[in-house]
Amino acid sequence: MRTLLASCLSLLLLAACTSDDGFSPEKACAAHEAEEDRTLCLRAHELAQDAIIVDGHIDVPYRMTQNAEDITQATEGGDFDYPRAQQGGLDAPFMSIYIPAARQNIPGSARSLADSLIDMVEGFAERAPDKFAVAYSVADVREQHEQDLVSLPMGMENGAPIESLADVQHFYDRGIRYVTLTHGRINQLSDSSYDTTRTHNGISALGEAVVREMNDLGIMVDISHLSDSAFYDVLRVTEAPVIASHSSLRHFTPGFERNMDDDMLRALAENGGVIMINFGSSFLRTAYQAEGGAISRRIRGYITQQGWDRDSPEALAYFREQRRANPVGTIDDVVEHIDRVVELVGVDYVGLGSDYDGVFALPAELQDISMYPNLVFELLKKGYSEADIRKILGENALRVWSQVEDIAAAS
Repeated sequence: MRTLLASCLSLLLLAACTSDDGFSPEKACAAHEAEEDRTLCLRAHELAQDAIIVDGHIDVPYRMTQNAEDITQATEGGDFDYPRAQQGGLDAPFMSIYIPAARQNIPGSARSLADSLIDMVEGFAERAPDKFAVAYSVADVREQHEQDLVSLPMGMENGAPIESLADVQHFYDRGIRYVTLTHGRINQLSDSSYDTTRTHNGISALGEAVVREMNDLGIMVDISHLSDSAFYDVLRVTEAPVIASHSSLRHFTPGFERNMDDDMLRALAENGGVIMINFGSSFLRTAYQAEGGAISRRIRGYITQQGWDRDSPEALAYFREQRRANPVGTIDDVVEHIDRVVELVGVDYVGLGSDYDGVFALPAELQDISMYPNLVFELLKKGYSEADIRKILGENALRVWSQVEDIAAAS
């Protein structure tokens, strides 16, 4: 589809480019009044298809545990499925192997969930080898892009299943290529930005050993969700660049430790790492946190009043309709976060980590994975070069991943 779409865009042939569901870039771009904007919009769609788009964090696997759907087809729920990936040009969404903090209190539960979610991702590829392929390396991503497959690399969100260095090897062997050391609560590896308990005052001795083992094996260290002191501990210990797989900037959300402040951003750039901007509205502006929460409560309250099961077709349809009808913020907010990273440290240190399927409120024009071309359009309109946009879309993340691979190979 992508090869055909790129050719159609070059020739501007509407009839040949229209997909079965009625979408075409020409139709999408016709809403722009100015001819210059329509032309730029078409180029944005073409670039989104041609570039490798890496998204650092999409919560498809855990979403499937809540409401299983066939993601090879258009789905009623969620932000991700294959048709929308094709429409948006998404190439390498990191599947989040998410471990809720509650699993930390049940012996063996965190590991068993991680393994079952990895099994699920492998199943996506096994059942639809013409659409999906698990990616274990940068080379895999590039090759699968050429084959018009959606790569499914995996990152584990919450290192709770890692209780020994042998566990690091186990999850590397299973395909995990980044680990977010903790999540919403402190664990055996690290303090959390969401937890005021700071037993380790950073990362633990085991956490330090795990970071070194990740360097040796070729697993990226993800500092999203970490406390500030844990972030600096990771930078002290690691020999490889790190990622923030789905974080934004604290400059726009003062006091929100889950985002990164300017000094942390500068330190990340010195490390050679990359911050992958979270599209979730609560990460973009402080005011959006309360606004999104109020909309969510209203939607869920209506579903309860109707007596619908939350996973029923009626509830899912209503939820999706109302969520889209009530965006929180705009695409300009995401662009402002990208702009600030570029202004402070340069274009080589920013990427995309949408948190699709993991957040409720999203800005207008970035409601799901079909909409990356909207972001490309805004970046083109602001004067970003196509080379720099390719970096933001995926090449920066692939550069870090490659460096991590190289350091592991030399260890």
